[in-house]
Amino acid sequence: MTRPKSTPGSSRPNRPSSGRQRPKPTPVDTREHSEPEEPETLDDTPAYSGPPLAIHTIGLGKSYGDAPALLPLDLQIEERERVSLIGHNGSGKTTLIRMLTGMLEPSEGSATVASHPIASLEARAAVSYLSDQPVFYDDLTVWEHLEYIARLHGTEDWEQQAVDLIEMVGLTPRADDLPMTFSRGLKQKAAITMAFVRPFELMLIDEPFVGLDRAGREALLELLSLAHADGAALVVATHELSSVREGQRLIALSGGEVTYDGSPDEADVNALTEGIQPGEL
Repeated sequence: MTRPKSTPGSSRPNRPSSGRQRPKPTPVDTREHSEPEEPETLDDTPAYSGPPLAIHTIGLGKSYGDAPALLPLDLQIEERERVSLIGHNGSGKTTLIRMLTGMLEPSEGSATVASHPIASLEARAAVSYLSDQPVFYDDLTVWEHLEYIARLHGTEDWEQQAVDLIEMVGLTPRADDLPMTFSRGLKQKAAITMAFVRPFELMLIDEPFVGLDRAGREALLELLSLAHADGAALVVATHELSSVREGQRLIALSGGEVTYDGSPDEADVNALTEGIQPGEL
């Protein structure tokens, strides 16, 4: 199996360095004052001073009327971290991911991805999203989708990468077909190629194994491992429990709130997926 061609020193499809703009220091006011001025305080939230973060949420929440889908969440996921996100249906996984992609507006709180506010152009450029319900243009073939996405995001050597990605997931004979005509599994394979043909610093993945055959599942796991080895942060929401151990960190949601955040090796993954909290075991 041929893996996607990379630029020198890379181990997966080409991805640029973060290129993130760090906040500039506030200029020192050298004017004389008759009395000392009290510093302006915007809120009581302490400034973050830890490692660089791929995701940082402060009180991020979503409600539909009186029904909360995600309770206010403070979350920090570091750069290069690989996280598995689990929980029962309706636990808040998809709501969180869709807010981080900028596709869903929060009801409260704030968040940044790759140090950029969610939904900003910079955030959209840094984040690749692999959905469980891929969307395609009706009149574009698989190859034309890949060309459009790669050119839009400035992928170098995109043609070779596209060829290799199509081969990895087993879509070479269908490259000139319309993905709208595909089965559920083939649509997911096409979506995988489109998620990886573009540069990204963070990939958000929502139930990616649905409909995939064994070959497709193995190809996706290999691509995720290559992306992580090359420095990308990954957040994978999944019911595929065998893939949870691939992550460095496990976060479980139930009823819109975090019920576990720690090592996958120390968790009862089956119980957490069903919404059973650790204290109830």
